[in-house]
Amino acid sequence: MMRMIRPLTLWVLLAAALLAWQSAAARGLPDFTVLVEEAAPGVVNISTTRTVQSRDNPFHGFGGQELPEIFRHFFGDRFPSPPGGQAPGRPQERQSLGSGFIISEEGYILTNAHVVDGADEILVRLNDRRELSAELVGSDERTDVALLKVEASDLPTLKLGDSDALRVGEWVAAIGSPFGFDYSVTAGIVSAIDRTLPRDAYVPFIQTDVAINPGNSGGPLFNLDGEVVGINSQIFTRSGGFMGLSFAIPINVAMDVADQLRDEGQVRRGWLGVMIQPVSRDLAESFGMESPSGALIADLDPEGPAARDGLQAGDVILEVDGSRVHDSSTLPRLIGRVAPGSEVALELMRDGERRQLQVTVGDWPDAERATASRPQESRQARLGVSVGELERAEREAIGIEGGVRVRELDPDGAAAAAGVRPGDILVSIDHRAVSSPDQLMELVSELPVDRAVPVRLYRDGRSLFVALRLRAE
Repeated sequence: MMRMIRPLTLWVLLAAALLAWQSAAARGLPDFTVLVEEAAPGVVNISTTRTVQSRDNPFHGFGGQELPEIFRHFFGDRFPSPPGGQAPGRPQERQSLGSGFIISEEGYILTNAHVVDGADEILVRLNDRRELSAELVGSDERTDVALLKVEASDLPTLKLGDSDALRVGEWVAAIGSPFGFDYSVTAGIVSAIDRTLPRDAYVPFIQTDVAINPGNSGGPLFNLDGEVVGINSQIFTRSGGFMGLSFAIPINVAMDVADQLRDEGQVRRGWLGVMIQPVSRDLAESFGMESPSGALIADLDPEGPAARDGLQAGDVILEVDGSRVHDSSTLPRLIGRVAPGSEVALELMRDGERRQLQVTVGDWPDAERATASRPQESRQARLGVSVGELERAEREAIGIEGGVRVRELDPDGAAAAAGVRPGDILVSIDHRAVSSPDQLMELVSELPVDRAVPVRLYRDGRSLFVALRLRAE
């Protein structure tokens, strides 16, 4: 009997030890209950309505709602049209859902710009079930930040933290309305910081593994102290659903944008007036650098701040005011956060030697276009490009009489869809020569929308044509 008792006792002790260890491990995990109870009232659900022209694609107009991308992934454009759907070509009301959060008792709310893009009506629903009409104070597409304003009293506000203090591995939580489910909570850790995405050069994203889905956009990301450290903005996915990679806009970046939108009605960014490219290993060796880093200046705007203050093509910018330029994608963000008119200290590599240079940062050209006439804005929007003048020497080098340089593209614009790239020289459009940015915009205003038009480009010293189809205004 004693022989049987001893093994049994041993197993009981082992089981007890295992349970104790599991209990201790559980106690070591973060508890978000208090955070959610205190923060949830300051998180809002945002719904928007806009009127659009329906298309022949039956995807548009499914109960007045945009279909989730996951459905597009599985069904493509062959998704069946619902019974009673509106006929193609007629105005339709589109609705979208997102999240946001209250940052002040005066009724200011932060969300993503894409949540309220093109909205005719914005409705905010609070945790206490109040529904308030919101006014769009302003939005900034480059950072995907929008500022709303509601008229109400006794509004719960959220505490704002310091996103610069975040560390990789730190626990964070998100509150939002995925797929319209109000005040859903998900949690995870900070996977990386200062992440640059291809289309968002001005945002040092916070990467997390917090589950984010459509409807979470614009909602807050919290640290364990219940402070907002980011705005949940987008995910990386191959399937249309969450795959463990989500990205948030740092709250420090978002608040800088919000303050400018509230005080000035627009966002101003620093501008150097340079075209840059990555530094490969071979280029680094040829420049006398130990490793490939920094941003290589491939070309300069002859009237831009960089050319005025002595920067040259072939310079490799290594630091901006002491902040390292890890690669070419880092430079736009570092310069963009500098107030126009301010002086920055650049460390660069030139002719195999490190040099210091002071440059007074200019105002991003978009700010100038914001004060231009509305017809000009409309024509720019139709094409989806920002262009600049070409110097006579550049034209003579490639043997052309006119042309404009493509500085920047709207990734969703007509030019990008046609295959136009930043740095291209646009020579003609619809068989008509282009000699200046103003002339290009005039030509664009006359282009048809019922057919594709040829666009002649110069790229890497070679001439090529692309077919461009404009969208109806």
